[in-house]
Amino acid sequence: MQRDSLIKPAAIAFAIALVAYATLYSCDDHLRTRKGPWEVDFAADTNGAPTIVIRQPGLGVERFQLVFAGERAPTNFTPVTVRFDTPQQKVPVGEFLYDDLMYLPGVVTLNLFGHGIELLPRTLIVNGREEPWRATATLELKPEAKKPLPPVPKKKKRY
Repeated sequence: MQRDSLIKPAAIAFAIALVAYATLYSCDDHLRTRKGPWEVDFAADTNGAPTIVIRQPGLGVERFQLVFAGERAPTNFTPVTVRFDTPQQKVPVGEFLYDDLMYLPGVVTLNLFGHGIELLPRTLIVNGREEPWRATATLELKPEAKKPLPPVPKKKKRY
């Protein structure tokens, strides 16, 4: 008799836990993706200097352009847009160093033509200096201002 009396409360508790989990999971998923990812266009200007255009509509960044003065785009380079919505995206030029995309737009760190570039929601860091986000802006990065970021150390395998 006691076994039958425990089944109904256990089933009710399980149903409540299942509904609560589904609700909280969907709320967390919405919070993680609501602002969307960084979108970076890799291109070259009319003089052949490489450029990137950063967009992040959730933060009000529409066209923040970085021009790498004194550099040349590779000869086989074709313009491409990279959306940083999954970890460790490939970049057409330079080096991908780090990302934290748990809550988009997240943090993306790149080494492009020797310039350290960090995309953070609160600010843009270029060569160790903070630049406030603006809807549209153009920054020219000169070769003498290069300050590359150190590479992220690889994790050692543990056995």
